[in-house]
Amino acid sequence: MLFIVHGSMAIDGRTLQSGAAWFGESDVTCTAGAEGAAVWRWELSHGEAAQPDAVDVVTRTKLSAILDTIPAGDLLFRGDSVAFPPGGTALTHRHQGPGIRCMIEGAIRIDTHGRSTSYGPGGAWFETGPDSVFAQADMHRPSRFIRAMILPRALLGQSSIRYVYEEDKSKPKSQKYEVFIDQPIAFTGAG
Repeated sequence: MLFIVHGSMAIDGRTLQSGAAWFGESDVTCTAGAEGAAVWRWELSHGEAAQPDAVDVVTRTKLSAILDTIPAGDLLFRGDSVAFPPGGTALTHRHQGPGIRCMIEGAIRIDTHGRSTSYGPGGAWFETGPDSVFAQADMHRPSRFIRAMILPRALLGQSSIRYVYEEDKSKPKSQKYEVFIDQPIAFTGAG
């Protein structure tokens, strides 16, 4: 998945602006717009991720993770954004598959495994899926992150979140989702 952070990019003849995402399972030709482009890329591979082969391209690995908790069977690639109002929270929860998140605005504190870690714009983190997570957004400004998750294909069009505590299931939720990509993929999970 490619997410256009700033600028614009033509991908296979289609021009995408800031805030848009593209997904594909094969090689792709990309051309930055006149103002250039800053692009975040999520890639699922069986080994070392491929590096872009292009002139005037700078690429840096923000985060790489081994997906030990990839679900068995047919899979779904989901790319979305999760936005919080000032002081918003994601109550203690789990997901049905692993994924990498990256803050695009604001800040967030993630509590998992008995530790708290804070992330600001550009900060990236990995969630396994089955591990419990609590999230606290910045108290003074809106916050939003972009994420990509590998989920069971049965979740196409459905939420992957599962609240850990029964009493949290019925509480109002402050996070808002925008799904960019919800695509069955050829890659299959262990099983």
